[in-house]
Formats: sequence, C-alpha cells, structure tokens
Amino acid sequence: MTDYDSTGVRCMMLRGGTSRGLFFEAADLPARTEERDDLLLRLMGTPDPRQIDGLGGSTSLTSKVAVISRSEHPAADIDYLFLQLGVDEPTVSDRQNCGNILAGVGPFAVERGLVPVSGDDTSVRIRMVNSDSVAVASFATPQGRVEYRGDVTISGVPGTASPVILGFTDTEGSATGRLLPTGQVRDSIDGIDVTCVDNGMPVVLAMAGSFGLTGYESHPELSEDQPLLDRIDAFRRKAGQLMGLGDPAGTSVPKTVLLAPPRDGGQLSTRSFIPVQPHTSVGVLAAISVVTGMLLPGAVGHELTADWPTSRIDVEHPTGHLLVDVVVEDGAVVRSGVVRTARKLFDGVAFPRAGSPRE
Repeated sequence: MTDYDSTGVRCMMLRGGTSRGLFFEAADLPARTEERDDLLLRLMGTPDPRQIDGLGGSTSLTSKVAVISRSEHPAADIDYLFLQLGVDEPTVSDRQNCGNILAGVGPFAVERGLVPVSGDDTSVRIRMVNSDSVAVASFATPQGRVEYRGDVTISGVPGTASPVILGFTDTEGSATGRLLPTGQVRDSIDGIDVTCVDNGMPVVLAMAGSFGLTGYESHPELSEDQPLLDRIDAFRRKAGQLMGLGDPAGTSVPKTVLLAPPRDGGQLSTRSFIPVQPHTSVGVLAAISVVTGMLLPGAVGHELTADWPTSRIDVEHPTGHLLVDVVVEDGAVVRSGVVRTARKLFDGVAFPRAGSPRE
C-alpha cells in the first residue's frame, strides 16, 4: 500500500473554463473508491470553509477533480471521471459531469503522454464516465506541445488563452438517460411551470419571475437571500424526484436555472444554482441543457427563442456571457458544443493533510 502521506501523489492543477481542478491519472490514485475519496478530500483541504490546509479555493468551483485514464471504449481515447468535492462538508459526488473541467482533460492527456499529438491541432475523444457519453476536445499543439497562450477571452476569467473547442454529439445519455427525464416538456412544481431537461446535465428550468425575481440579480444579492436559497433547495429536491434521481439531498444535481429575457446583447439571461448556492456564472453543460430545453416547443422559456437568429446562442449570466451552439430537430439533439479555454497552473507532487476528513 502506498503511503501517500509520505510520498505525496502526482497531480496537475488546471484552470478549465471558469473552474479549477486537480487532475490525476487513475493509476496514481488508490483503486478502492473509499480510499481514493479519503485521499482527495485531504488533498483538497475538505471539510473546511476556507480549505486552508489543502489545494481547494473555498468554493465549489475550485473543489473539483478529474481522474483520467486511457479508454477501452471503441469511440474514445480517454476516460474522464469527474468528482465534485464538498468544501465545508466531506462529500465526494460522481453524479454529474463538468464541462468546464472537461476543457482541461485533452491537454492533460497530451501532457501525460496518454494520447499522441496530431500535427498543429489535436483532437481527443473523451468518454465522460459519469454519463457514459463522448465529447471531442480540439486544441492547438504546435511543435507537439499544448499551446495555452492565445487570444480567446471567456467571461469570468481574466486575460486570454488558447481555445479548446468542445463538441458533444451524444449527451442525451446523461445522468437520467433521457433528454426529457419526466417524459414531458412541461411540468409543475409547487404551482410553478418547469421544464426538466438533461442534455449532459440534469437541469430544471423556471422563469425568474416565478420566484419573484427579475433574473438580473447580482451574485451577492442571491447568495444573501436565505429564504430564496431554502426555497430553491426544496424546489430542486422535488424536481429530482420527478426526474428519477431520487432524493438529491447531499448531491449536486439537478441544477436549477432561472430564465429572463436578455438585457446585455445576448439571447437570454440566466441565474443558476449549484445546487443551492448561486453560480457566479453558468456551467457549460448546464447552459447547453438550458438552451436545448428552451428550443423544444411548449417548454418553459420557449417564447424567448423566437428571435434567436442562429444555432449560436449567447447566454448571459452574472459575470458575462457564454456562447453555446445547439441544434435541435424534431425533438432530438443534432449537435451541441461550446468554446472554452484551459491553462496549466502547476504540475508536481501534492501532499495530503493528516487525519481522517470525516472525523
């Protein structure tokens, strides 16, 4: 048995999209799930709202882990398991994907020699283990090396970086196994019209006005409204039951996304919760699921799509915009994708704190 307290574990930290995470080769981690989770919690510094004794950043957006290995799937090069770690609670969840962290998976695989480069641009087929679906990440590899520098700007991240193009072709096979988990385009929860959709991320959609909101509230305004957060929690737990996810208490899905007409040049305004606290932006796969659901006739927010000129939809969120590309025909997803960036922050050996994270 490896003494990780003494030897540490090989680890790379990357910023993917608007998230940050620890990336590991599966072979470098314990094979047993319980031992693996214990090690990851100690590396991240959980449970502690400051995560002062670990590598977390005291938010859910920086308490993420990617576990990578070569894939035996005929349509994939790499297997990617995403794990969402708690901050002040010692939880590890594999109930969802993460599209932001996904942006770093292809570059990590190249850096570790798990896939070969193919000229100045490389594409990596990635099986998202959480949902058993495949995404393709394409990015620059001039002279056989990952290029992190570039001129692409994404909202919520300072500076510029090289683009990572993420394409999704079969994300309907996500956590619930169906694009419309309830079998209906529209349902009702506590008298509120909702659309439950899963195109890579289980999401429940509702109009912001249904919660007495404008849909333009700032992140601090939402995070300080405890009665609202309590209501969101109860609301999404009922949605989880409807979507066949059981009681989602203690898990990160489904996400709740509130919709409003655009007001900053985009096609719609969003306020999302992960799963109860408000998101500073919006998750990649959540945004894709939102747009997919809204494109279905009869769905909540469908009326906002009447003026959408193309498949490229500009989604407004509290800190900017996210551009997604979604095509839906006859109730089926033809394609969906997004432009993200990634940057390597460090590569080395990480050492876990001592003691059990669950005591």
